[in-house]
Amino acid sequence: MKKLTIYTTDYCPFCVRAKALLERKELKFDEVDVSNPDDRMDMMKKADGRRSVPQIFIGDYHVGGCDDLYALDKDGKLDELVK
Repeated sequence: MKKLTIYTTDYCPFCVRAKALLERKELKFDEVDVSNPDDRMDMMKKADGRRSVPQIFIGDYHVGGCDDLYALDKDGKLDELVK
């Protein structure tokens, strides 16, 4: 399985929704809280300057945010990407 990384903050409802989907699918993921400025800069570099959270990565593939993750799942592509 490819490495899943999700950049989040504690107060973001979209982060909660994205993590809930990953947990429902029993997918393990690394969570990076971007409250730390260094972690936020790292996220922005990887996410082409995007500042919003969550930002989700499967391996080197940038999924995007919560809506993007749900769209991948709805289209049946999320399971393919994580394998």
